[in-house]
Amino acid sequence: MKDGGRLAAAIEILDDVDTHRRPVQDSLKDWGRRHRFAGSGDRLVIANLVFDALRKRLSLAHVMGSSSARALVLATYARSWGFGAEGLAAVLQDDRFAPEPLEPDEVALLEKPLDADAPDHVRADVPLWLWPHFEEAFAEEAVEEGAALAARAPIDMRVNLLKGDRERLHKRLAHLGVMDTPISPVGLRLPPPPGKERVPHVQAEEGFRKGWFELQDEASQIAALLAASVEPAQVLDYCAGGGGKTLALAGALGNRGQIYAHDVSKLRLAPIFERLQRAGARNVQTRDPETGKLDDLEGRMDLVFLDVPCSGTGVWRRRPDSKWRITANALSGRLREQREVLAQASRYVRLGGYLAYATCSLLPCENQTQVRAFLSDNPVFQAEPLVSRWEQVFGETATKPRFTEEGFATLSPARTNTDGFFVALLKRAD
Repeated sequence: MKDGGRLAAAIEILDDVDTHRRPVQDSLKDWGRRHRFAGSGDRLVIANLVFDALRKRLSLAHVMGSSSARALVLATYARSWGFGAEGLAAVLQDDRFAPEPLEPDEVALLEKPLDADAPDHVRADVPLWLWPHFEEAFAEEAVEEGAALAARAPIDMRVNLLKGDRERLHKRLAHLGVMDTPISPVGLRLPPPPGKERVPHVQAEEGFRKGWFELQDEASQIAALLAASVEPAQVLDYCAGGGGKTLALAGALGNRGQIYAHDVSKLRLAPIFERLQRAGARNVQTRDPETGKLDDLEGRMDLVFLDVPCSGTGVWRRRPDSKWRITANALSGRLREQREVLAQASRYVRLGGYLAYATCSLLPCENQTQVRAFLSDNPVFQAEPLVSRWEQVFGETATKPRFTEEGFATLSPARTNTDGFFVALLKRAD
């Protein structure tokens, strides 16, 4: 396919997403089934067009004076990908499958810079109803953080310390152009490619199949390393999901002690079994999400790791369609769920043990507000400041996240060049 046909496909898919309020991945898969002539390279470019249009939906629509799929996709190609109005016009004329040629007013708009007086939430590409939450979280840096969330994310990999070290894996993956992650001592990174360039398929590498590394954003690696710094012997990963944090903790603890992986959903927990085998993690025991399955662990855990369900605002770089699908009702439901999970999980912390509360959200209502309310209702727990632990684990010169007065940490794309992530460490009184 030529770029003209790819542009038309992206417009069709984005129209489907908007009209039927479907997850973008579902629309991409359905389009691929109906157009089997499209190769993997074509599908990649089309997906990148759609995702990049969603990442900067508000600012592109503001410039174009339209939020139509055509306006967003053409603006992505011309502006975000750098081909300009002239390059786009040539592509549209060169392919009979391309969208209609540019109108004179579209050419003018494509070459027009974003208004300096555009609303802050537009410049940040953050939904208007969520903007007060971002201002609360970041104050005068809210636009910068929102814009960073509208960029592409790098591909981060966590070295499996049970099978090697970062220096050795770096040499093995040198042909990909990997670099060390700036904060995590167990991470490697591939920067996001521009425009329609292809990113290496790292899961096809021998090292992945042999369990030498896992795909995991640096923020998640950092959260696991901070939690492991309490040197626990008995750990409960209460919301284990597919096992990313469980595996990171197993590596950080060197297969010592015992980790219990639990999730309320068997479906979410299912991938952990194959991942544990590939990684060589022998200190992990899974617990079925059934009533009473954790009774024997109550009051015994040195560490309970709690990566609670959340709005996912911190991972908008990777899931840009979720930015526009989240609702106030869904957020309210998450807040209730977080309070319930916090109350339930805290029962398993032993006297003198720790509770690590984490989210991939940047909204204060899901983060420090939740933890402060829990501490108020549970005075037996106290905040354990993460500032000194940060320097202990990552060094004094490592880029620091935003710390609250209690020592809770918020990582973010603009500050730490990671996904948005919140971590609080609480200690139960001895």
